[in-house]
Amino acid sequence: MHLSDFDYELPKELIAQRPLEKRDSCRLMVLDRKKGTVENRSFHHIIEYLRPGDCLVMNDSKVIPARIFGTKEETGAKIEFLLIKRIEGDTWETMVRPGKRLKPGDRVSFADDFKAEITGYGEDGTRYAKFQYEGIFLERLEELGQMPLPPYIERPGDEDDKDMYQTVYARQEGSVAAPTAGLHFTEELLEQIRAMGVKTTCVTLHVGIGTFRPVKTENVEDHHMHFEEYSVSREAADIINETIASGGRIISVGTTSCRTLESAAVFDDSMERYVIREGNSGTDIFIYPGYEFKMVDGLVTNFHLPKSTLLMLISALYDREEILKAYKTAVEERYRFFSYGDAMLII
Repeated sequence: MHLSDFDYELPKELIAQRPLEKRDSCRLMVLDRKKGTVENRSFHHIIEYLRPGDCLVMNDSKVIPARIFGTKEETGAKIEFLLIKRIEGDTWETMVRPGKRLKPGDRVSFADDFKAEITGYGEDGTRYAKFQYEGIFLERLEELGQMPLPPYIERPGDEDDKDMYQTVYARQEGSVAAPTAGLHFTEELLEQIRAMGVKTTCVTLHVGIGTFRPVKTENVEDHHMHFEEYSVSREAADIINETIASGGRIISVGTTSCRTLESAAVFDDSMERYVIREGNSGTDIFIYPGYEFKMVDGLVTNFHLPKSTLLMLISALYDREEILKAYKTAVEERYRFFSYGDAMLII
């Protein structure tokens, strides 16, 4: 299976640069795998495709304002940090720009009382940085940082992004990219969904550096995913397992929820089916065509980059050729693509 098998043509003007004013007013493409149909709807119509007894599983990871700008103390050179994940204590793995200017021992100042010292090298050009600061780290980051918008959004993050690049149910701080399929839900829409007898629950997967890394191997099977931490609470596991036992569908909101569900699945010999296991763990699961899903019956997702692991995942859930046909239709219908774009439902 070749990387070129997951390519498609996308006009640059279809890459959404800002969110719509109302979250659930975006468009929704619905792919019905049994019927083989494609429908073009609005996102708030998603309620028509859900059934009482189904369960929506969302990722409640919260994006931190992980992009911060400072100066190298020795030279005054401008430096950009993108915090990837906390390693230990006040040491973080970071992407830095320009990277060549920073080596172990160098110090970067972001404010008079918020500084970092480079302590080592991480993978693929990242750096380890130990922070010295006054106050509470995440509160200071909220004060000094910008939301880490993806590079295809060609503008600086602003105050609106601190709200809109965050799901309404985000609770657990730790992601450097939003689980974007969830951006379309409003509190009101979720209440309507629950009122019709659909269960909702959350798992947590902190979105890390893999989001920013392209697939570089032409042979898809040779690609390795970065390790990401996830957790499934006892309450979430009970709700998901009760849904499975009663014959309801597990509808994953986003690829991160999907990867969490598939990573936490275990086969129960007594029940002769897969169930979800509670607990904290990590995953580097790579889902591409040929993968057999254990937990997920349907998926809410956005439109993904060409040649991306996310496009491979949804091609595994449905069919690569059918997905590429749907993407061609989305381009023709002028859908908005990527993080702030429109949505797709695969059922």
